[in-house]
Amino acid sequence: MNENDIIKALSALAHPVRLKVFRALVVAGEPGMTPGVLQEGLEIPATTLSFHLKELANAGLVNIERSSRNLVYRAAYEQMNGLLDYLTENCCSGNECEITQKVESCGC
Repeated sequence: MNENDIIKALSALAHPVRLKVFRALVVAGEPGMTPGVLQEGLEIPATTLSFHLKELANAGLVNIERSSRNLVYRAAYEQMNGLLDYLTENCCSGNECEITQKVESCGC
């Protein structure tokens, strides 16, 4: 990831609603979630949720797939791992440590 991508991702996550949505998608794992399920579970109005999902998608943190009549949102684990790699790049003075373990598509 380049610095502009890092800044976009951190900016997107620097809002309480977007952080809550992203965390819910990480927990959901590969199946992802529809906006209706997210809206119900997080008690966020539809228009507000739509705005925040768009911001997360623009930052590359969320992937969107159409499944028949529904949109399914999933956390973009590769992008998330890139962000974690950047943030922990010089962790522990370059020695391997627990923080640097990658997060894979949920089974975690």
